[in-house]
Amino acid sequence: MTVWGLSATQIAAVAIFLATYVAVAIGRMPGLRVDRAGAALIGAGLMVACGVLSLEQAYRAIDLDTITLLLGMMIVVANLRLSGFFRMVTGWAVGRAHHPALLLVAVVVTTGLLSAVLVNDAICLVMTPIVITLTRALGRNPVPYLIAVALSSNVGSTATITGNPQNMIIGNLSGMSYGAFAAALAPVAAAGLLVTILVLLVLNPREFLTRRRLPRVTVPSHYHGWLAAKSALVSVAMIGLFFTGQPVAKVAICAAALLLLTRRIEPKKVYAEIDGQLLLMFAGLFVVVAGLEHAVLTKDVLARAAHVDLGNVALLTGVTAVLSNLVSNVPAVLVLRPFVEQLQDPTHAWLVVAMASTLAGNFTLLGSVANLIVAERAAKDGVRIDFWTYFRVGAPLTAVTMAIGVLVLGR
Repeated sequence: MTVWGLSATQIAAVAIFLATYVAVAIGRMPGLRVDRAGAALIGAGLMVACGVLSLEQAYRAIDLDTITLLLGMMIVVANLRLSGFFRMVTGWAVGRAHHPALLLVAVVVTTGLLSAVLVNDAICLVMTPIVITLTRALGRNPVPYLIAVALSSNVGSTATITGNPQNMIIGNLSGMSYGAFAAALAPVAAAGLLVTILVLLVLNPREFLTRRRLPRVTVPSHYHGWLAAKSALVSVAMIGLFFTGQPVAKVAICAAALLLLTRRIEPKKVYAEIDGQLLLMFAGLFVVVAGLEHAVLTKDVLARAAHVDLGNVALLTGVTAVLSNLVSNVPAVLVLRPFVEQLQDPTHAWLVVAMASTLAGNFTLLGSVANLIVAERAAKDGVRIDFWTYFRVGAPLTAVTMAIGVLVLGR
């Protein structure tokens, strides 16, 4: 039985894929208590139940390198956070800013650099309460500084494979080394952080363009000295091994295992920091996209799609940005995979997708998980970041930084 030339299995694959991606895009299944992770797992289960994939094919579809890398980085970041390392570093940086503009620079640079080597979502969790505490102590409006945290975390994370989840996926799919990835995209991230500062300065003149100096305040910093030092040393060694060409998933999980050898913190505190829902969503989406590829995206279909010149940097940037804002950046990267892999230079195309999917997250408050973390964490402390306040900064910044990305990567 066929409909419009599609078999029953192909129709099932398309329906499951579309339903899953709609649920992931809006964050839930309408009428049900199912979140993004649940939607992805239900979609994966249906792909197997409907015969689109066998159980063995579903197992093979899950990119265990990506899951392992993300898990390892979560444990490393958890140790840094629980030791007080982030608060200590941030307090040192912002404690030397004696003017609102310098405070902004300190927030953007600190958040951007930390997000470049560690997962940006985790950095937002750490930075948001610190910035709220600091700005309240200084009598400043926390909103522009919190928006700076969200924006700079996305921009900074563009630089490396470990900066954000979508880059981790791209690193594994492309086979690029950590150093090659950073060499290509670190200049985009650096320029983007400078533009972030300039845009925030220009659009918030009352807050930043003032002659008033800031009083000296101290950010409360409670940390475990030995654990902070150990976590920092292991993290530096891990990043160094990344640049030597060692497999990033292997290095990250070994660093995580080493940090679990401690008498200072109960393991359950570290486990509580692991975002199990994100790991489950990744596993489910890998299977859902594999089902669509197996049943529908045949060689003939991909050959016809090749007439669309996705090798053009500007076009691929635009397609990736739009798709990322429709369904979020991780699902966008996965759905673009079969089309990127058939291009003449897939490695370069993956760099474009990494740049565009990350920077596009700054367009709206809903554009990335990092933005939502900042907004939700701030709301718990009574600070509201509304959609339009964010959009007036995020939209122009996205346009400028993506233009920079196109210029740097275009050839």
